[in-house]
Formats: sequence, structure tokens, C-alpha cells
Amino acid sequence: MVTKFNANGWVEFIAGFRSPQGRFQIVRIMPQEKGEPSYRVKGENEAFERIARESELRHPGEI
Repeated sequence: MVTKFNANGWVEFIAGFRSPQGRFQIVRIMPQEKGEPSYRVKGENEAFERIARESELRHPGEI
């Protein structure tokens, strides 16, 4: 499976309604969901992990 992001890399959520702010570290690459790669990410200021689809993420500073 080809993915845009690597494990242990840093990403941001694409700005939008209810998008969490800040940087998130990719903890693990998950199996594809609905034909799209998914990631388990953890915010640098959060105590929990969340799952995000590749289309919801971008590299830090990317517009």
C-alpha cells in the first residue's frame, strides 16, 4: 500500500469545520478504509489517539 505519510512523521489536519488544531504524530499506518489509507495519530498536546483518513491530513505548513 502506497501512503502519502510515514509512521512517526508529523501532520496537521486540513482546516475545516471541527478540525483539530496543532501538530499530530503518526503513531501507526492503519488498513485502508473506503479505499483510502488511514492513520492513527496523536496530538502533541493530547493524551489520546485518533484515527484520520489521508484526505484529512497535510504536511505541516502545507497550504
